[in-house]
Amino acid sequence: MARRARQPVGLDALLAAKEMVLVLGSGGVGKTTLAAALGLSAAVEQDCKVLVLTVDPARRLADALGVGALGNTPTRVSPEAFAEAGIESRGELWAAMLDTKAGWDDLIRRHAPDARTRDAVLSNPLYQNITSRFVHSHDYLAMEQLHEVHATGEYDLVIVDTPPSRNALSVLDAPSRMVEFFGSRLLRWLTVPYRSRLFTVASKPFYQMADRVLGSRFLRDIADFFVLFQAMEKGFVERARAVEALLGDPRSTFLVATTLEAAPAHEAAFLSREVLRRGYHLGAVIANRVLPSALTRRGAATSAKRLGEAAGSDALVGEVAAALSKTGDAVDSDVLQSVLQEVATRFHEVALVAAREGERRAELAELAPEVFDVPSLASDVNDLAGLMLIVDHLRD
Repeated sequence: MARRARQPVGLDALLAAKEMVLVLGSGGVGKTTLAAALGLSAAVEQDCKVLVLTVDPARRLADALGVGALGNTPTRVSPEAFAEAGIESRGELWAAMLDTKAGWDDLIRRHAPDARTRDAVLSNPLYQNITSRFVHSHDYLAMEQLHEVHATGEYDLVIVDTPPSRNALSVLDAPSRMVEFFGSRLLRWLTVPYRSRLFTVASKPFYQMADRVLGSRFLRDIADFFVLFQAMEKGFVERARAVEALLGDPRSTFLVATTLEAAPAHEAAFLSREVLRRGYHLGAVIANRVLPSALTRRGAATSAKRLGEAAGSDALVGEVAAALSKTGDAVDSDVLQSVLQEVATRFHEVALVAAREGERRAELAELAPEVFDVPSLASDVNDLAGLMLIVDHLRD
């Protein structure tokens, strides 16, 4: 049973105490935007160098930070961009986006035992096709790049916006899946012709038939590739073990992003339990697009009732319309009356949703030491000023 074992420390203290922050969450909860806001918060409050690494194909992070196209090479958010947004920053904020093709090329160069093997893999006709379709490729590369960036010591804090996935835990399992792959029956079956002369002789008719059906040397080309790939087993396995150790390091923490709708909140609770079960540090849950808790108060319901009653008074509606007209275009009294009556009528439905959100928030608070709330904002966040507004709410 997951237990809440730590006291709340606040956002700034949490980020200051860690070197790696992994943001988990199901799709559509604003995970990328929240990761960017966390990076901005650390850069503003701390005299440190912060990197936000995203693997989100929507490229929203680059838009929000105003840095243009992102790639494997980190790009700094310029001091001019901070100044234009009216933000004073003590530290530096950098951003990068995982490039799957470039990431795999870097892996091959890093783990190949020699130049001959490296060049043979990179030039193999199946290499690009296979790696681009490698199951959970983004997950493994995200963890690989996290390790690589941390190992350089160039950044004081690295925040990873983990891949959107039907199973957000796939990013945590990526290193172990790589280890399992090198020990799998599939890899042994694909490479056994090169390890057994007897098998090569016995399987020759099968290969000849496969060539006639699938094309010349189809299976042999696949076997050639995986023999080369297997030559890098030691490097891949050692790095996968190191990544697993890094995830459990006291300098790492996990933040779970969610909304308080039923399905995302259920997924957030599951993710939180799994993070704790694996012995990792769960720093907090961030609840996004939250309705105001004031909607659930008794006085709010009374106010809504009185608003509905007042909306029937032509004199009062006329006064409100006149007051609103002074601040802009003229307001039609009949339209205003309909709006007020609709707001009063729908209030109870909204209040019910807010009450249910409160229950789900309380359930998440039993798992995490802290739950940060970000309310529904009036507009989409697409610049530094919008991100700073989120930061302000996270600190409340």
